[in-house]
Amino acid sequence: ANPGAFVCIHETSSDGFDFKTAMEGYAKAGIKAVEPTLVKVQEFAQKESVAAAKRLLDDMGLKAVSSSAGLLGLMEPGPLRAKSMEDLKGRLELAKAIGVDRMVTPSTGVGPYTEDDFKKGVDYMREIAEIAKPYGITLLLEFTRAGRFAGSLATALKLVRETNHPNYQPMIDIYHFWGGVSKFEDLDLLRDGELAHLHFEDVPAEPIRELQGQTDRVFPGQGIAPLKRIVQMLKKKKYSGPASIEMFGPKFQKMEPFEFARMARAAMEPIIA
Repeated sequence: ANPGAFVCIHETSSDGFDFKTAMEGYAKAGIKAVEPTLVKVQEFAQKESVAAAKRLLDDMGLKAVSSSAGLLGLMEPGPLRAKSMEDLKGRLELAKAIGVDRMVTPSTGVGPYTEDDFKKGVDYMREIAEIAKPYGITLLLEFTRAGRFAGSLATALKLVRETNHPNYQPMIDIYHFWGGVSKFEDLDLLRDGELAHLHFEDVPAEPIRELQGQTDRVFPGQGIAPLKRIVQMLKKKKYSGPASIEMFGPKFQKMEPFEFARMARAAMEPIIA
């Protein structure tokens, strides 16, 4: 059976609140799957403990299906990599402790890059997949619309396939997919069951695409992305997993987490049903 996608909330959406408040709000709105921000989990754990963070999720009936490492430049050659490598094991440890088995690694580097850099990038990806392996965590390559290393689904798939490691898998963020240089037809490139995670938002009509930034994302159904068609295509490609809404921008991040989760569910459920 292929149950398809289910509603999940990325904690970035409630960045104005602490871990406990966000998780309690989501649970109260009937959410079952969450994507905690490890930096927020860490802040909570410093006051209480990592075990208390896991207990909080369990008590609320929440499953942490993925997490945001908050580390940039792990895959692409550049100045951010050394620091991110230093922090990687700590993040993997924390993710594992709260029951997470996948972690998003976004590619945001703008280069310029050479063909050699892409070869080096594949070696880097293999190296960090090896580091993630003993933790039982799969890394997810997130291409981003303004990125020049992995800026499209086609390139992300090529990189992940060349890395050829069970602990590195591709994911899609709809905002980056539809708002960037990818094409709807690129979804045809996915092998059955290959997609490992999905961030689910909409791309607005205004401002013009070239002026858009992360904070311009809108709720699913309020923008111009053909979300129903995308969902059908992903189902055909045997995707079954979270549709995790990740919103930026103060109007979302300052909204009561319960209120945000309620609105997110109402917007998403008819589209992914």
